[in-house]
Amino acid sequence: MGGRWGRKRRAAMADMKEFSMLEVLEHASRQDFWMVIDGKVYDVTSFLLDHPGGDDLLLQTLGRDAHREFEDVGHSGDARQKLEELFVGKLRDPTPEESEKMAELEKAGKKVGPVASANSPVQTALKFLFPVLILVIALVVRKYVS
Repeated sequence: MGGRWGRKRRAAMADMKEFSMLEVLEHASRQDFWMVIDGKVYDVTSFLLDHPGGDDLLLQTLGRDAHREFEDVGHSGDARQKLEELFVGKLRDPTPEESEKMAELEKAGKKVGPVASANSPVQTALKFLFPVLILVIALVVRKYVS
């Protein structure tokens, strides 16, 4: 895969913007939201309301890489294509000053790093109960409509 395509790709990679997590955190509202997946930065603002899982799932990833959550769901090829359309750059390692600022934010109680559990117990229970409820409704409808 060398030749012309290889040169274009290398040139595009060289021009790729890099952002620190502090810069990503500057885009932390429903009106302007960036997220990180696998070290890549995406502006998902325009997709928040359209996300099938709701915007709260995306907003919970603030200040950390959401690669695990993204892969655990098993997104379709279409979802992955949409994500690439929202790409704005890649995450870079923080400078010592940025690391210090992140530590200060964490001490102040701000969510800026990995969270032990992204889901509350209620959310976990709802994730289990919702499909069960759908199944029960389908069985009831099937029994009384057929």
